[in-house]
Formats: sequence, structure tokens, C-alpha cells
Amino acid sequence: MSWNILEVVGSIVDVISNTSSGSTRISSASKKDKKKDKYFTEKVSARFILAAAVLFFIVFYKPLPVGDQTTALIVSSLIGIALSALLFFLLNLMELYYFKSIFKLLLFSCSVIAFFIALVMCVYYKSGIFI
Repeated sequence: MSWNILEVVGSIVDVISNTSSGSTRISSASKKDKKKDKYFTEKVSARFILAAAVLFFIVFYKPLPVGDQTTALIVSSLIGIALSALLFFLLNLMELYYFKSIFKLLLFSCSVIAFFIALVMCVYYKSGIFI
């Protein structure tokens, strides 16, 4: 059982070089993915805000119907907050509700809440069922 020490050292160097070059490839690929997804939260939040603005414009373009408007606005806001809380819970279960900074968390959460409130108000006032 004779071992050639140079063969053993050579195979160890090969293993280490393959591992390091593999991690280099993986790190460069992950850098591209990070660069591609760098502003993903901001883009999604901007789309929610834009959709909420359009829906709020549709709701408040004409004066609201006569009736108890304060109660209707409070109830529709609470329903929108409940729907957004359900969405946040589902995102948390799927492990997709994590952010690198508190500002991204606040931006995303506020935009989703505004969108669901606007959506509920649009359905509430434009459907005519509840009035």
C-alpha cells in the first residue's frame, strides 16, 4: 500500500479548486439575480399605489351618495384592512413576507392596505347593492 503524497495533495487541490470555482459561479449567478430583483419590492408597491389611486379616483370622482357616509367609509376601511391582513398572513405562511429594511416593509404594507381599501370602496359604491 504505497501512497504517492503528490497524488493525494493534487487530488485535494483539485477538490478545493472545484469547490471554490463552483462557489464563484454560484456567487456570480446570485449577484445577477440580486441585481435583477434589487427594486422588486418598490416596483410591486408602486403598482399597488397606482392601482389604488385609480380606484380612489373612480370612487370619489362623483359625490358619494346621500346616507351615512362616515359609517360606510369606516366599514369599508376595516374590511380592506382585514383583507390585507389575510394577504399578509398568507404571505407569511409561504415565507414570502420578509424585508431587508423597515422602510420596504412599511412601503409594501401601506400600499397593499390602500389598494384593498380602494378596492372594497369601489365595489361598495359602484355595485349599488349596498346603497
